[in-house]
Amino acid sequence: MGNIVLNEIDKVYDNGFHAVHKLSLDVADGEFLVLVGPSGCGKSTALRMIAGLETITSGELRIGDRVVNDLEPKDRDIAMVFQSYALYPHLTVRDNIAFALKLKKMPKDEINERVENAARILELTENLDRKPGQLSGGQRQRVAMGRAIVRQPQAFLMDEPLSNLDAKLRVQMRAEVSKLQHALNVTTVYVTHDQIEAMTMGDRVAVLSRGILQQVGTPQDLYDHPDNLFVGAFIGSPQMNLLEAMVSSNGGGTMLKFGSSTITVPSSVLAACPSLKGYDGRRVAVGIRPEHLSVGTDGAADTINGVVDVREGLGAEVILHITTDAVGVDTSAAENTAATSDRVVVARVEPHATAQTGERASLAVDAAQIHVFDLETGLALV
Repeated sequence: MGNIVLNEIDKVYDNGFHAVHKLSLDVADGEFLVLVGPSGCGKSTALRMIAGLETITSGELRIGDRVVNDLEPKDRDIAMVFQSYALYPHLTVRDNIAFALKLKKMPKDEINERVENAARILELTENLDRKPGQLSGGQRQRVAMGRAIVRQPQAFLMDEPLSNLDAKLRVQMRAEVSKLQHALNVTTVYVTHDQIEAMTMGDRVAVLSRGILQQVGTPQDLYDHPDNLFVGAFIGSPQMNLLEAMVSSNGGGTMLKFGSSTITVPSSVLAACPSLKGYDGRRVAVGIRPEHLSVGTDGAADTINGVVDVREGLGAEVILHITTDAVGVDTSAAENTAATSDRVVVARVEPHATAQTGERASLAVDAAQIHVFDLETGLALV
């Protein structure tokens, strides 16, 4: 079994910095789990603890059926792919891939068989006798992956392996990495700061912030049901609009008031978060994804009004940045807490929308798709 279990793993450095707080994760055998979060959130530290490159302050780490807290990296039966390719420039592709196997003094025939098999999988056969300097960035990253594959480990650990590639090649390589991982069915923990990379590659995604696990689930679950303000804002591109709203409940239903605009909360949302009725007369944070806004009619119900600051035409869609009189919510100041932010609302609309820069516009809200959070705790209302 190649499962990886982290049970309340802590990392505290000698200077007192608490990098990872009580991290618990269970990565199933053959699963592709992505650790994602902003710079400094503890994701690479967590990966390095799994690899044995960082000591664990407290907690238990299991790989397969063994507790590995005190095992050296070479004894953990894992293979790591780094952000830098870490290839030997003076060796051929063949020798780079075979390097770890030669150190183990594996029989030459077996080494050749493993190298040839990895080269075939990674489409490197024609490059086996070249040096890394003769390869493209994508090819060099495949060589680094080949070096991991031939070891046939219980788990792959990947630390931002695509971050040195240009944008087009990154898109291509993330598809290749996903295809390869599923073909090999090897447990993989993959670190990235790019939430699009995380969403498109992971069977599950674990979101970290300031060393604390915020939420773990399938990409779609994180997108549809964020547990808190941080996850709601971090997952999705363009990111979720977060606006401060006053709750008003009466015989006519529950309303949310943003500046001069008002939205009626549909019954489906009230059924999903019945506690919202208890917030009558209080302010909440409301999340609206850009794709749940469309160009509407001035004065119509469930619209947010403002002036177009920026219009970004992308061919298949248009991104509108609209200044409104609604108060924005900023989640960056403190963990899952809210502060006043700018008043720009971003909408992803159909490509022939007529709203132009400098013009007034009304955005119709798909109210059934809104997310509601407590302003003080940052937690999603249920």
